[in-house]
Amino acid sequence: MTLSIGLVAHDRRKREMADWLETHKAQFAGSRIFATGTTGRVLQERFPDLDIVALKSGPFGGDQQLGSMIAHGELQAMFFFTDPMTPQPHDVDVRALIRLANMYEVPIACNRSTADLLISNPNFEEICEQYRGHSPEQAFADYTNRKV
Repeated sequence: MTLSIGLVAHDRRKREMADWLETHKAQFAGSRIFATGTTGRVLQERFPDLDIVALKSGPFGGDQQLGSMIAHGELQAMFFFTDPMTPQPHDVDVRALIRLANMYEVPIACNRSTADLLISNPNFEEICEQYRGHSPEQAFADYTNRKV
C-alpha cells in the first residue's frame, strides 16, 4: 500500500530537510509526500521525480491541512524538522499538529537523528500500516465518555 507522508521544515531547517531526503530518497520512491507550502516548493524543485504535493504555507493553514489529514487517517508518518531557536508566528498550529500526530499514533520525527532512526527501520512501512486508522476515542475513552 502507498504511504502518505508529511514533510515539514521551518525556514532555517529546509536545506537540512532537502539534504536528508536526498540521503533517503529511495525509501520515499513509492510514497506520496505532502509538504507545507515553501517546504513543498523547495522539495519539488530538487526532487521532480518524487510525488510531492505542496499544501498551503504553514502560517496560512498548511499545518492545519496536515492535521486534518491525520484526523481523517490519511497521513501515515510525518517528518517535521523544527527550529527550536526561532519563534514561530504560528506556534499554536505547530503544537496542534504535533499533538494530533501523538493522539492518532502517527510516527513523527522532529529532528534529523530521530528521522534517521524512523526511516531506516526495516519495519517502517509495517509500523505505519499497523497504526493506520488508529482511533484516539478508544485510547481516551475516559475523556470521550466523561459526564459534563
